[in-house]
Amino acid sequence: MNFLRRVFPIAGLVIAVASLSGCNILIPDVAADSPARFVQETSPVFYQPPGVDPRRVRPIPDQPVPQTRELYKTQFHQTYGLPVTNPVHMAMYGELRDEDFTLPAIPVSRVQPQFLRQEVDYQTAERPGTVVVDTKAHFLYFVEGNGKAMRYGVGLGRDGYAWSGRGVIQWKQKWPRWTPSVEMVSRQPEVRPFGAENGGMNPGLMNPLGARAMYIFKDGQDTLYRVHGTPDWQSIGKATSSGCVRMLNQDVIDLYNRIPARAEIVVM
Repeated sequence: MNFLRRVFPIAGLVIAVASLSGCNILIPDVAADSPARFVQETSPVFYQPPGVDPRRVRPIPDQPVPQTRELYKTQFHQTYGLPVTNPVHMAMYGELRDEDFTLPAIPVSRVQPQFLRQEVDYQTAERPGTVVVDTKAHFLYFVEGNGKAMRYGVGLGRDGYAWSGRGVIQWKQKWPRWTPSVEMVSRQPEVRPFGAENGGMNPGLMNPLGARAMYIFKDGQDTLYRVHGTPDWQSIGKATSSGCVRMLNQDVIDLYNRIPARAEIVVM
């Protein structure tokens, strides 16, 4: 009897082990140690289009590294193809509060870079403080001396309406009134309401003389030509006016602050 008590538990254990042997719980998976099987189970899967032999596909050649370029030499940075604006220009031509008016910002990215205000080398026999207008290049120079000048882009008069010669800026005015000449009224009757008999046009953002006007005299007589600002920034670099020298409003304010009393002006 005691013998059976000792034998039955052992027999039950043997039967349980035999029934679980199919689950491989006690049998190690020696195939997992096979390098071939490891590679097969862990290798990445690549997309291979039908009919394409990956051994015959040529690799893409290395692309050249973009070289450093002068950032503001052109309007666009050619490396990335995006418009780039000089932050200095943004400061010079941004929104400006002046007297009782607020001048809007100039969209400098739409103005040709050579017509934006900049100090340049300029050799001339004219003495410092002289204003020189180059009508062919549409530039106005304020002579600083030592071979330097401040250069501005300008709009000029159409053929037949331009003036040239040497004169004196005898009078300067902030936010001037605009009074068209008798000749202009005869050519353009629509400006008659602003004629001298009606007191001219009040100062303002749409006044044709802009934020400043400098009146050119010759031999003590008013030539009726002015250096003045304009709200029409698109006219800079073009011949569209009735003879006067137009400047961006932010530029004409800068020039107004630079020129001395009775400054000489040469228009050539």
